[in-house]
This record gives sequence, C-alpha cells and structure tokens, in this order.
Amino acid sequence: MSGLDDWLAESARERRRAGLRRALVPREPPPAAPGTPVAGPLDLAGNDYLGLARDARVVAAAVDAAATWGAGAGASRLVTGTLRLHEQLESRLADALGFEAALVTSSGYHANLAAVTALADAGTLIVSDAHVHASLVDGCRLSRGEVRVVPHVDVAAVEAALAARSQPRALVLTESVFSVLGDAAPLRDLATVCARHDATLLVDEAHALGVAGKAGLGLVADHGLSAPGVVVTLTLSKSLGSQGGAVLASRAVVEHLINTARPFIFDTGLAPAAAGAALAALEVLLAEPGLPERARSRAAALASGCRVPATAGAIVPVPMPGPEQAVFAQASARERGVLVGCFRPPSVPDGVSRLRLTARADLTDADTARAVGVLTGVVP
Repeated sequence: MSGLDDWLAESARERRRAGLRRALVPREPPPAAPGTPVAGPLDLAGNDYLGLARDARVVAAAVDAAATWGAGAGASRLVTGTLRLHEQLESRLADALGFEAALVTSSGYHANLAAVTALADAGTLIVSDAHVHASLVDGCRLSRGEVRVVPHVDVAAVEAALAARSQPRALVLTESVFSVLGDAAPLRDLATVCARHDATLLVDEAHALGVAGKAGLGLVADHGLSAPGVVVTLTLSKSLGSQGGAVLASRAVVEHLINTARPFIFDTGLAPAAAGAALAALEVLLAEPGLPERARSRAAALASGCRVPATAGAIVPVPMPGPEQAVFAQASARERGVLVGCFRPPSVPDGVSRLRLTARADLTDADTARAVGVLTGVVP
C-alpha cells in the first residue's frame, strides 16, 4: 500500500471509531404529482421549506427556461454565460429585498465565498460569529484579512473586536437564522455596532428567506436594514426550491464582486432551468404571503411535539447525547418512515450532536403527528 492508501485507511478507521462516518443515500423519485398520497418516507431532512421544489408553476418555469435557453449557461458570466434570465432574477431579488443590486451565482456556497474573498483583503479585519456556515468559514480562510472568531451572538464581543482593530476596514459575518440552532442573530444591534465602527455587516439569509420575517423575505428586510453598509447572501436552493445563490448589496459592491470575486469570475453561470425555477418560486412567495407562516407553524408544532424550543425559522434541532446516538436515532427514524437530518462534529460548532428536522409549509396535520410519534420513540 502507498502512503496515501495508509492515510486513507487510518482516516476511515478514525471516523468509524468516532461515529462520524458519512455515506451517500440516494432517494427514489417522489409521486408523479404534488399532493399525491405516498406510503414512502416523510422527508423532514431536506430544505424545501415552502414545498416549491415540485410546485407545478416552478417546474413549468424550469422546463420553459431549459427549452428557451438550453441545458446550461454555456460559459462563465463574464464571457457569454450571462443570460437575460439571470438579469431578470437579479432585478427581482433586489427589488423584493430592498437592495440596489444583486448578483446571482451557481450556489449559495459560491455566493459566500465570492462576497467574503472580494470584500476582505490584507487591510480588513473579519469578525465572524462562531456558528456561521462552512461556506463563510472557507471564505475567511481564503481571504487575506485577519480573522477574529467571536462567541455566538455576542454583540459586545463584536464591538470589542471592532474597537481594537488597526485595519482600515472591517467585515462582520453572521447568519440571520443559524443553520444548526435555528436561532436568530441580533441584527439591529449588530447593524448599530457596525455603523458606529465603520464596518460592513454581511448577513447570510439562507435559512431565513421564505420563512422569517412578516413577509418571509428574511430578517434584514424585516428590520429595514437594507442599507449601503449591509450585504446579504442567500441561496436559491431552500425556500425557492431551486439551485444557486445570490449576493445583494449596493451597486458599487456588486460591481466590485463582478470584477474581483474569483468564485464568480471563474465559474460557469447558473443553469437556465435553475434560474427560471427560482424566479417563478420568488413570484409565488411574493403572491402567497401565507406560505412562510404555514412553514413556521409546522415547525412550532414539531418543536412542541419533540419537547424542544421553537426557533426563528423552519429548523427544529433536537440535541442528542453524542454522535453515535444521533446516527442510531436517525437510522431508527428512517426505518419507521421519517427522514431527519443528523448533525455531528465537525458540522456543529458547539460540538453537540443533533437531529435536525426541517418543517415545510405543505406538511399536513397527519404528517406532523406521524413525525412526532416516530421521533418521540427514537430520541433518548
């Protein structure tokens, strides 16, 4: 065996010993039409919060975009890969969320990488909440700025880091609704601190768009924080049921990203079907303001049934004693027909393994009762 083979084998053994081995589990196609009764697994692991991934209007828009524009964008956005469809989606996102401009990327991960690496150089201090998503963490690692990680939702720690900085610029990173705990960031306080210290606030709204805020347009818009000093990143793959990401900001920031963000410049443009689906899903969200409330009410019912606190969005985390117990509970729930997420180190910043349930607006009372009955039987 080679040195590489030895290392791979030892790494695999360590993962098994720690209960951290992961594997891909393919799923079968859903019923032919949304709402069709199915005896198969109840999916509480995905992120289709509003149930729009298979909405007939969204699917039809994806099909129409593919028929009009082809299967792929064909090139990077700065070559020939920018479609009128991309511009329409960017304009609609910016208008809906109250920003001057938007830039669509091929994934939410790329949106965060693009924003952080383009907005942070050697003259920038990055102050990051300890619980931000891996894509923001990787953006910090790839940037040339100094990174200061502060305790979760600790505004005083953010202010102390900004007050002590020597760099001319600062970038503060947070999620609006955090992807593991489901709690909300103190955005108003963070915005006040950032304004006081001339820092830019970058807010990842991936788990807020579609479920948080009065109109389901995220917490930045809900708090009226769409100001020049605020940048929002989001994904099109959760509440909008499609794929891709976006950065929303001032025109100057978006122009800077177009010219300097390597994850944007050197990546093929978002596929037409995904762009068309996301645009249609956004229109559904804007036209049906009851959808976000339905998703939140389903999340609250799941939380109550599992005897855990309600959260700010559609995420319901259920703490487990350790990674092995979490994996066992997940497998037991799957055997009983309910699919749930399983978060273990290093995916959980605080080291606490959890089952993660994700509610959907299209869950029925029977679905919720079924899920609660299974989960109360498998969670220690």
